[in-house]
Amino acid sequence: MNTKKQIFQRLFSIIGKYKIMLGLTILLAMVFVVISLYIPVLVGEAVDTIVSAGNVDFKVLMSILVKIVIIVLLGGISQWVMSIINNYITYNTVRDIRKLCFDKLMKLPIKYIDSNAHGGIVSRIITDVDTFADGLLMGFTQVFTGVATIIGTLFFMFSMNPLIAVAVIILTPLSLFAAKFISGRTYNFFKEQSDKRAEQTALTEEMITNQKTVKAFNYEEKAIAEFDCINNSLGKISLKAIFYSSLTNPVTRFVNSMVYMVVALIGAFSVLGGGLSVGALVSCLSYANQYTKPFNEISGVITEFQNAIACLERVFGLIYEDEYSCDGHDSFEVKTGTVEFKNVYFSYNPDKPLIEDFSLKVSSGETIAIVGPTGCGKTTLINILMRFYDVNSGEIVINGKNIKDVSREELRSNFGMVLQETWLKSGTVLENLMLGVKDITEEQIVEAAKMTRAHSFIKRLPNGYNTVLSESGGSLSEGQKQLLCITRVMVMNPPMLILDEATSSIDTRTELKISKAFDLLMKGKTSFVVAHRLSTIKDADRILVMKDGNVIEIGSHNELIAQKGFYYNLYKSQFEV
Repeated sequence: MNTKKQIFQRLFSIIGKYKIMLGLTILLAMVFVVISLYIPVLVGEAVDTIVSAGNVDFKVLMSILVKIVIIVLLGGISQWVMSIINNYITYNTVRDIRKLCFDKLMKLPIKYIDSNAHGGIVSRIITDVDTFADGLLMGFTQVFTGVATIIGTLFFMFSMNPLIAVAVIILTPLSLFAAKFISGRTYNFFKEQSDKRAEQTALTEEMITNQKTVKAFNYEEKAIAEFDCINNSLGKISLKAIFYSSLTNPVTRFVNSMVYMVVALIGAFSVLGGGLSVGALVSCLSYANQYTKPFNEISGVITEFQNAIACLERVFGLIYEDEYSCDGHDSFEVKTGTVEFKNVYFSYNPDKPLIEDFSLKVSSGETIAIVGPTGCGKTTLINILMRFYDVNSGEIVINGKNIKDVSREELRSNFGMVLQETWLKSGTVLENLMLGVKDITEEQIVEAAKMTRAHSFIKRLPNGYNTVLSESGGSLSEGQKQLLCITRVMVMNPPMLILDEATSSIDTRTELKISKAFDLLMKGKTSFVVAHRLSTIKDADRILVMKDGNVIEIGSHNELIAQKGFYYNLYKSQFEV
């Protein structure tokens, strides 16, 4: 949990790069305040010029009015420039925070992504940062001028009438206490509001992503009811936050009105006693207004800032989340690759053991198929091999080197991976096929697409390889998207392969055709194939049969069939009615 002190320290470390701009905005704030505070002096002189003389000296009066006009213009220009600088600081800070969030997202372990709602993460990066920006912009615009105005008005009031200044100082803590008392209670409401908003975003994102499933199972009404429940909760907590935060301004205005009344009474008696001129009283009353106005503004800023800090706490919770454990720095070059699991233990949850004391040695160029019932640990083996998760104990060695001694980036660059879940980014077909490589010609990509039988349907697209695909492949079928993912790996031509249900979305006829492409792709490469359709792995060098995280059988297809064990029963269940 971040404390407010930590939040401010982290915020200032980000804003610190704009310290020159901050200095300039403070300087402009001081200029604006000095100009604003000099105007009441001139107004007081103008009043005294009218009141004290039998006949008004219009020449002196006009010169004072000209000064006021010039000073007002200068004040307006300084405030305008200050607003531009404040906007620059705010939106660049927001840009930097969003970049930190996205950079962190790319460095976070898969465990974090798996255990947090995706919509909630998006809400932190987008909505919470926007809310923080509103509070920060208001703070920059009003706090500097407000504080400077308070100090300046006290200085001028002390120079005119110390008694008035002392009375104002005595009443000031009432306003500060009221603002602090209310804002301290609104912070928790705003924090809860941010959490509920993230929950709402997560549900919306989930329903949009899985809309076909929602409709297929007639889940619409339940989804609406679930959304209404969260939406109503958000409405209630938002009303509480707004209600309590809205009390700040009226309370401080009441206290400020008392300040104005005291200044007027003391000033009036001073005028009657001859200790103060009428013009000076007008100046003091003007200063009383200027003195109390920042308290109203700052109280509003405090309310917005409580909301901003509540959102910023969630954002920093993401930015300062623990990253992957340290990567190694050894060089790592694989051409074919021997892989060895040595006494590996792994579980996602310490209370639920999964893989225990697993050992396996895979020779260079060998094809290993992994089969077994759902939840037996097939995909888990791939996760720890690719270091999406690190093993609890034991080690995984490739070409004699522990994979923890090399960086994850270098490790993964030696693997080509095709998953059951297809992913295509927004962009052209060509850009998607070049995702894992840098220097390659379009002719090489076309050749790879022909090998995977993807070329024929790509050419039928509106602009062929330059057709722009929307998020997740747009209108392409699941099979077509899977063919593009397979082609992408074919383009990479990595030394080792991982195929996790790679042909699950492809019809049997296309699967038979593409198997020849796989044979070419896998030739001489160390390959791991996870499959439910046992017909696709009959030619594997060895088949690992897993159950409850353990390898219970191992051998070739013919050897396992001859044993008439667990694999035999699995195989027969797929081909016998």
